[in-house]
Amino acid sequence: MNESWIVYEVIVAVVVLVTVFKRMGQISSERAHALVASGAKLVDVRTPGEFATGHIPGAVNVPLQELRARSSTLGEKSQPVILYCASGTRSAMARSMLKGQGFTQVFNLGSMRRW
Repeated sequence: MNESWIVYEVIVAVVVLVTVFKRMGQISSERAHALVASGAKLVDVRTPGEFATGHIPGAVNVPLQELRARSSTLGEKSQPVILYCASGTRSAMARSMLKGQGFTQVFNLGSMRRW
């Protein structure tokens, strides 16, 4: 096996892992709408500047870097929380973080374009 083949395999593996990570806990637009209509918390984990340029109506802004400290503002840990960001990467990380803190119904919408 030559060196360029190994590099190619590593790149493919990284792309696959990032894609799988971003899709963990992902929810459909239809289900997200239904859950929000039933009272689920919709959380934008982008920066305040990004949030100010436009967001999904009804969403609250809890930037990823503040999420751990502000998770108590999201309500009961058994209540549904739907997360989104610009591409789905930060919302996937936020989902993992909240699951680690004991939240049981955490969903990753991914990109806000999926709304």
